[in-house]
Amino acid sequence: MRAAALKWVLWDVKDTLLKVRFSVGEQYCREAERMGLSLNPVAVNSAFRQAYKSYSSRYPNYGIGQGLNGHSWWTAVVKDTFSLCGVQDSALLQTLSNSLYHNFCNAQNWEVFNDSKKVLEGCSSLGLKLGVVSNFDNRLETILKSCDLLSHFSFLITSEQAGVAKPSLLIFEQALQKCGVSAAQVAHVGDHYINDYLSSRTLGIHGFLLDRDNKYDRSEVVPKGHRLNSLEELPSRLQQPMD
Repeated sequence: MRAAALKWVLWDVKDTLLKVRFSVGEQYCREAERMGLSLNPVAVNSAFRQAYKSYSSRYPNYGIGQGLNGHSWWTAVVKDTFSLCGVQDSALLQTLSNSLYHNFCNAQNWEVFNDSKKVLEGCSSLGLKLGVVSNFDNRLETILKSCDLLSHFSFLITSEQAGVAKPSLLIFEQALQKCGVSAAQVAHVGDHYINDYLSSRTLGIHGFLLDRDNKYDRSEVVPKGHRLNSLEELPSRLQQPMD
């Protein structure tokens, strides 16, 4: 039986196509310095990890199921981060959190990987349509536009918009509906073994794992051609028969 021809490639974004340019501690400290505060980036990083972990556990996926949204969730995380670092002025905390929420929409806070644009263009030149499936809040469209990536995609699905986050299969099912084809005609590329590779494959999508830093055991990815050290490997792999 002949395999179905590939029609779509779905993409994760953060740490697949782009990454945060500086550490959270550095970026938060820069904003705090504008407000006259002098904080230690290492301490702020540690406080951020603590606040982020707490809110992710208590209010998963930006607290969508508990009446929150991306803006209110991130505002609370930022406030808690600075509170843990000794900042107690409520007006100052509000200003810092609002400024940082909007700052992270800007291209200067994100670094597009060197291979991203070339490979997106390469996939399109193969006649493939592209979409995004990302555990991100609703700033993603603005971020992709500011990084000159948005025009490559026919649609975006964020976990905030979808109401569910990877590795839930529901977010991939929403993507398949937008694609309008069977899972066998769709590939997905991402850097997370469970959220991207395993969950997409569970639905019959051709999952590709991007492993830039060799974090994963090669035997964990089957077929072996679906493990990528660089996005530049992808277009040729997509032209081979899909296992």
